[in-house]
Amino acid sequence: YKYLCKNAVPGEPVKKDENSRRGNWGNQIEFVLTSVGYAVGLGNVWRFPYLCYRNGGGAFMLPYFIMLVFCGIPLFFLELSFGQFASLGCLGVWKISPMFKGVGYGMMVVSTYIGIYYNVVICIAFYYFFMSMTNLLPWTYCNNPWNTADCSGVVGSGHQLNASLANATTSLVAGVSEVVNRTKRTSPSEEYWKHYVLNISDDIGNFGEVRLPILGCLAVSWCVVFLCLIKGVKSSGKVVYFTATFPYVVLTILFIRGITLDGAINGIKYYLTPQWQKVLDAKVWGDAASQIFYSLGCAWGGLITMASYNKFHNNCFRDSIIISITNCATSVYAGFVIFSILGFMAHHLNVPVSEVADHGPGLAFVAYPEALTLLPISPLWSLLFFFMLILLGLGTQFCLLETLVTAVVDEIGTDWIIRHKTIVTLTVAIAGFLLGVPLTTQAGIYWLLLMDNYAASFSLVIISCIMCICIMYIYGHRNYFKDVEMMLGFPPPLFFKVCWRFISPVIISFILIFTVIQYKPITYNDYVYPGWSLAIGFAMALSSVICIPIYALYKISRSPGATFRERLKNACRSHPKWGPALQEHRTGRYAPMASEDTVEARPLKEKEELKEELKEEEKEKERKDEISLTIQGSNGSTNTHNNPNPSA
Repeated sequence: YKYLCKNAVPGEPVKKDENSRRGNWGNQIEFVLTSVGYAVGLGNVWRFPYLCYRNGGGAFMLPYFIMLVFCGIPLFFLELSFGQFASLGCLGVWKISPMFKGVGYGMMVVSTYIGIYYNVVICIAFYYFFMSMTNLLPWTYCNNPWNTADCSGVVGSGHQLNASLANATTSLVAGVSEVVNRTKRTSPSEEYWKHYVLNISDDIGNFGEVRLPILGCLAVSWCVVFLCLIKGVKSSGKVVYFTATFPYVVLTILFIRGITLDGAINGIKYYLTPQWQKVLDAKVWGDAASQIFYSLGCAWGGLITMASYNKFHNNCFRDSIIISITNCATSVYAGFVIFSILGFMAHHLNVPVSEVADHGPGLAFVAYPEALTLLPISPLWSLLFFFMLILLGLGTQFCLLETLVTAVVDEIGTDWIIRHKTIVTLTVAIAGFLLGVPLTTQAGIYWLLLMDNYAASFSLVIISCIMCICIMYIYGHRNYFKDVEMMLGFPPPLFFKVCWRFISPVIISFILIFTVIQYKPITYNDYVYPGWSLAIGFAMALSSVICIPIYALYKISRSPGATFRERLKNACRSHPKWGPALQEHRTGRYAPMASEDTVEARPLKEKEELKEELKEEEKEKERKDEISLTIQGSNGSTNTHNNPNPSA
């Protein structure tokens, strides 16, 4: 109250949150930008372009956009409407069917894993950003202490480190001839990455020492995330005005610079040239469905959490379409930026684009930085590129941390924990930093890739599928359609009703089957992961899924009922407090004083509570009547005593 009064503008009404207890977004733009920042992450830059050229170039766009329409947007809308209707995080929303609360715990486990390793990737981007603050990028030449005899740069190595950038650029022909004559080439950027930044060990079990520069950058990264979330969505909602929009400025600058280079057109052609025969390949459709599913951040819990801070009647249907299309358009746009530079590099090396194309950390920290060394004023382009990666990563990391914090605060739900939400945020940030320390060791990259491949793979698909089944078939599609209509003012379009009930679950099942069939043990370059490490990977994947049956059994055992069937039915019934968070929105079948027909339609527990309330009201009325009669009798006696002749 003091804050609102202090910051009120004279003559204007004070803007208050609709939900004063939890808070709301400052305006709807903050929600859209936050969701865009959450969905648009590192995968849009380092995974989609590679998938596109590998799966038929422009032909890949067909299955990609079909999967967006039939799976991506419907699931996005489902999660946004789910969180917005209840105004609760990924744990609280399961009042809809308490037996399935394990799905919420599974989402928390997945978000924890991703949050740990995702911030390590961001901290490496921070490290490269700081190292780009020089007049010559350190991965330009091969005459550094960490280089090997196999090193061969794209820029001539005969120049001294203090040579001007102009002279370095004109020496390109000599460097190219040197590269062509070598049978085995290791780039300076690859050796810088392996031998200097990571100082990588020979085995995942050989942790070696902690890389102090990376550890310091990890601390910086977590500090930035915490400070941006120190006031929850009130502070992060202001930060996203920059973090969600500036990457597009950088992408545009890099795109304009890229298409003006020699060979850029060849790279873009390689990226987009359609190979229509691949459309008949099931693997292409599987990759398209998987990319849509993982790129939008479905089943992480972040979408539910972000939507829970919306106002109740916000049009999340419109938002889901805008955010989903923006995410996919960004992926396509990023492909032009990446392949224009890679085409330029392939042109100067006189090799096919496929030999310089890469994905994941190999693209972000090896291939693309090497291509940037060919440009005049290369440190400037490097600074811009890594700053863009940092902002893309932070947008996702904000939501991952907020998902965990909101789940904890909503679950405890006391006034103290709500007032001291900052302490919860700080605790989660410190825990995330400590859990990320092993990833900064010499074996850290092995563990990072292990978590990336297993922690959020098939488990997300299972979680999403069970969520659809619970809402559409356990809670009931008619009930949910009425809830959405009550919230938005119009029912979900018929297309979305069909997708939620039939098409999306089928596509999710297809993704799961495709993931299992296409499974291959993880490798990193020539390193093959040992069996025990793969077992740890599967354990991480199962740790989120196993929450679902464990909690379901626990809830059934604690539910009332003489038989297992009765316990099961009671465990699946909606909690009496399920519905809109604010009393003013609890209308119709959620109204506190309902008609007799509505009461009979409610769950058993809720009917019993209503009956108890009616009994209490009747007792209170009887008690008041007795008091009234007593007072009247007392007054009558007094009058008779004072006046012995009543007829007088």
